[in-house]
Amino acid sequence: MRIPFVGSAAVTEGHLSRSQLRTSYRPIYRGIYVPARHEPTLRDRIVGASLATGGVIAGVAASAWHGASWVDADTDIEVVSTGRPQRGLVLHNERITSHEITCIDCVRVTTRARTAFDLARRLPRDKSVARLDALMHANPFAMDDVYALTGRNPRARGLPLLRKALPLVDGGAESPRESWLRLLFIDAGLPKPTTQFVLYEDRRYVRRIDMVWTEFKVGAEYDGAQHLTSRAQYAKDVWAARALARLDWHIVHVIKEDDSHEIVNEARAALLSRGWRP
Repeated sequence: MRIPFVGSAAVTEGHLSRSQLRTSYRPIYRGIYVPARHEPTLRDRIVGASLATGGVIAGVAASAWHGASWVDADTDIEVVSTGRPQRGLVLHNERITSHEITCIDCVRVTTRARTAFDLARRLPRDKSVARLDALMHANPFAMDDVYALTGRNPRARGLPLLRKALPLVDGGAESPRESWLRLLFIDAGLPKPTTQFVLYEDRRYVRRIDMVWTEFKVGAEYDGAQHLTSRAQYAKDVWAARALARLDWHIVHVIKEDDSHEIVNEARAALLSRGWRP
């Protein structure tokens, strides 16, 4: 018996008795069960939401089903469906066509373009760009397809938000913090950086830099926990730093505790010192 499952069907088909269902299993949605001690994964909750509503998985959950990372297991599951609200589900009773629905692993989910359309108009700009970056990085979608949906849905809520977010999407971002850092620079009036730039020295690989302004040999990297917990990563960082110094690159290293203004000031000063003029 696959997990999660429809409790009434399991009883009707003779897989479980009502007593077994009540004592050894627990519901994650109305009528949808998992073993009592099982901690539902994001996949479990998405499959369960599909079984519980018969609707189409949408939004952040849909992006995860398409392969996007950085989606927590306890994220509310959005579903295009009618029905009674319940904990952990967000129901959207709205128009959706068959062309905006696909089926992946027996779960009906919004297409990549429709998923991007929904993310861009339902979330604040910075959050939507981070989610769209993650989707684009994992499973690229065509911007023209998303814009076409705005033409077919001219009265959809949130279109002004969508028009602000879509031009800022960059699938090069490998984490929400990289998306945040790129937007920080753009909002400060700095040139739009190129993401995931691979640098070589005498045809030998040196480093892939999170974002760069190649003309000025200035770059920026968001240093996460792996830079502190892995000795191998630390050694690679040291060797790369020496090569970057030889090649006259200025890299702005950013950590979680840094002040936003100081990050921007360092990047701006480096760009100005190397010939950039606003």
